[in-house]
Amino acid sequence: MTLRIGQHEFDDVSYDANGDVLYLSAGAPADADAGDGMPEGHFVRFDEDGRLVGVTLVNARWLIDRDGKLTVTLPGEAATELEVQALAPALSSVGR
Repeated sequence: MTLRIGQHEFDDVSYDANGDVLYLSAGAPADADAGDGMPEGHFVRFDEDGRLVGVTLVNARWLIDRDGKLTVTLPGEAATELEVQALAPALSSVGR
């Protein structure tokens, strides 16, 4: 499964149902060199060159159930609203 947020495409997507956390990575998940929080309470991860390599979406299913969408603001981009249809396949699979 591939998921696009703004200008970024994440091709490794896994969901931890117990923690309600959706992990998105560009390429295979790897240790990040740095990270930062987003206004919505999610997290972004960067490699040693400062490239965005991953996103951690906290309370993903809960937010979808409550709002019908998940809002994500990546650094330097406008907020993106991810609709239920885009996230349903990821939230139905359990990984990590």
